[in-house]
Amino acid sequence: MKTKLLLLAAVLFAGLPLGSASAYVAVSVGFAPPAIPVYEQPFCPVAGYIWTPGYWAYGDFGYYWVPGVWVAPPRVGWLWTPGYWAFTGGNYLFHDGYWGPHVGFYGGINYGYGYWGSGYYGGRWVDNTFSYNTAVTRVNTKVIHNTYVNREVLNKKGGNRASFNGKGGVQAKPTKAQQAATKAEHAGPTSAQRSRVEAAGKDPALRAKNNNGKPKTEAVRAAQGKNQEATTSTATEGATKQGSKRSQSANKPNAAEHESAERGKNKAASAGERSGQTTRAKRREQATAGQAHRAAQPKHKVETASRVVHRPQPSSHRPQTVRAPQGGRGPGPAAAQQSKKKKKHEKEKPNG
Repeated sequence: MKTKLLLLAAVLFAGLPLGSASAYVAVSVGFAPPAIPVYEQPFCPVAGYIWTPGYWAYGDFGYYWVPGVWVAPPRVGWLWTPGYWAFTGGNYLFHDGYWGPHVGFYGGINYGYGYWGSGYYGGRWVDNTFSYNTAVTRVNTKVIHNTYVNREVLNKKGGNRASFNGKGGVQAKPTKAQQAATKAEHAGPTSAQRSRVEAAGKDPALRAKNNNGKPKTEAVRAAQGKNQEATTSTATEGATKQGSKRSQSANKPNAAEHESAERGKNKAASAGERSGQTTRAKRREQATAGQAHRAAQPKHKVETASRVVHRPQPSSHRPQTVRAPQGGRGPGPAAAQQSKKKKKHEKEKPNG
């Protein structure tokens, strides 16, 4: 048996803004990994998680199976490109998987559940939401509602379960689009994914030499349960922190905008204060005018009443009309008095 561990210091991903040069271990093994076993996919536990298929890793005890698990992507809109073994120069070299906006080349390996050698057909991003193709992916639609059905992709399924690319395995070469995806912005496995690889390496039931390259279903389910719980917990904490940072970054203006916003706030505050002062002054003026009006109102009423009281009113007395005597009863009192005055005047008149 021929095994080599090559410690390489290199830039993992070209154009990667999330990190710079990192050291990684490229495993070169002298014999091929076992074929890809088939297991039932567990239901997606949380909306937004993406399925990362199981694969054969290599450690101190030889090949061991790393069960597939649902993982929260490090960024919205990113997809998982699985790692793969490739036969090169008489040895089998493992190429690690990565996250990116597009699915790259993963050796043409048929990992199942949408990873049928090229691309991913188990789901897709719709704006900022990941939607699941229930014709391919196992999803509890009572819990997760962002789903769709596309059965046409089922014809892309292959029957070859070879676990490596190259002579004796899958004969596939990367397309130009897949090569571009490798050079585009992307990031390596998350810490939760690394943790599940370490945990699987410590489980004797998952080692190929103990199970002849076919781990028992019970052992895989047990490992998946533990890994899923740890992955969900870690991813939730990471997503919360990243969401908080993205929210702060989205809501935080740059220096110029911040300064402009502050000036606008100060101007608005000053204008509001002046407006408030003007409003209060107007209210005081209105209150003073109202008081003056109310004070003057009773006096006006008294004067008006005085003029009304002392104004001379037209008399309703009418002089009585002296009527002529009726029925030939003789002169009335006035005529009799006039007659007496005439007689008296005649008596007093001197003779002669």
